[in-house]
Amino acid sequence: MPKPHTFPTLYNEALQIHISKLKGWGYLDPEQVKSGTLNWSRNGNKTGSISIRVNTQHESPYLELDYKYNEAPINYRVQLVSAPSNLGKGVVWYFVCPHTGKRCRKLYLADTYFYHREAFRGCMYEKQTQSKKYRGLDKTLGVYLRSDQLFEQLYKKHFKKQYAGKPTKKYLKLTRQIQRAESIPAHEIERALLS
Repeated sequence: MPKPHTFPTLYNEALQIHISKLKGWGYLDPEQVKSGTLNWSRNGNKTGSISIRVNTQHESPYLELDYKYNEAPINYRVQLVSAPSNLGKGVVWYFVCPHTGKRCRKLYLADTYFYHREAFRGCMYEKQTQSKKYRGLDKTLGVYLRSDQLFEQLYKKHFKKQYAGKPTKKYLKLTRQIQRAESIPAHEIERALLS
């Protein structure tokens, strides 16, 4: 009897809140209360929106989330904690998951609330759902199949190819991957896709 199909929730497709993005947008500046809206979209279509409020003035800083899930209003706080940076410059911020109590840098909405990934059962990353054959193809031809994305990254508007007169690590990595994709013989690509 064949194994029944399971369609797990994918972390890659779940709405996410990244602490690094909040920091980049100025929400984690010291001694302030800042409110705003987070919006998500895929292929130009809006997939989600929530109101947030970050309070770093409070003795225990927090992120307050306010949104609707299945037409039910949801409002709760996620505690924020900071630790000194290992570089000796400033602090590193973390969420404290309201469900697991774990420190994390990303929160996922895989059900009703934004939690640490370990709070959800049956969720997987997209890579975990791929078949053995597909993973084999990805190893041999993945660079070729993703070459459009590689060129897109290389020619992004603010992509830095050099820093202080030297090529950046990311630029070198992208050019190596593009060269590897271009070096795959056409007959090998055909054979792999037809098998």
